Amino acid sequence: MYIPAHFAPDEATVRELLHQHGAADLITMTADGLVATLAPFVYVPGAGARGALHGHLARNNPQWKLAVQGEALVIVRGPDAYISPNWYASKAEHGRVVPTWNYVTAHVYGRLAVHDDAAWTTDLVRRLTAKHEARGARPWSVDDAPPEFIAGQLRAIVGVELLISRIEAKAKLSQNRPAADVDGVISGLRARGDAASADAVERARGRA
Repeated sequence: MYIPAHFAPDEATVRELLHQHGAADLITMTADGLVATLAPFVYVPGAGARGALHGHLARNNPQWKLAVQGEALVIVRGPDAYISPNWYASKAEHGRVVPTWNYVTAHVYGRLAVHDDAAWTTDLVRRLTAKHEARGARPWSVDDAPPEFIAGQLRAIVGVELLISRIEAKAKLSQNRPAADVDGVISGLRARGDAASADAVERARGRA
C-alpha cells in the first residue's frame, strides 16, 4: 500500500480500526487464482505474536477448502467519504483544488487457519454477536433463538483465523490540507449526514 508520511496512522488508530470495523474482505491466493469473500471478523490481540482476526465462511463457500498459497490478506475498512472541493476555504482563494476521497483502511496479512469445529464457531458467533449488538438498546443474544435452530445455522459455517504477520495501514483524513480547509471538510461531512467520517477527520487533526 502507498502510505505518504502524513497519512500513516498511529498504533492507537490501527487498534481502534481492528476492534471496531464491520465486515472485511478475505483474499487468498490458491491454485485456482485469487479468491475473495466479504465476511465479519473479530480482532483478538492476544492470539499469536501479533494478534489474529477470527471470522467464518459459509460451508458451501469453496474458499475455505482451497489450499492457500503464501500469505492471506484481510482488507479492513473504517469510514470513507467523497470530499468536495466546494468545502475548501482555499477554493475561494486560488481555485487550485480538486475532489478527493478520505478513508481509513488496513491491509492485514498472515497465515490462514480453518476451524471446522462446533465449539470454535459457537464461541466466535457469540463474540461477533456481542460486538455488533452492543450498540443496540436491547441487544439480541444467540440464546434468544431456539437451540436446534442455532445448531443448524452453526453446521452451515466454518471458522477461519488469520494469524497476523504484518499490517499496512493508512488514514487519509485531510491531514495534508490547511486548517481552514479541514474545518470545511468537517462541516461539509456533517451537513451531508456523514458523522462517522467527520469524527474521523476531527480525531486525525487532534492526533497531528
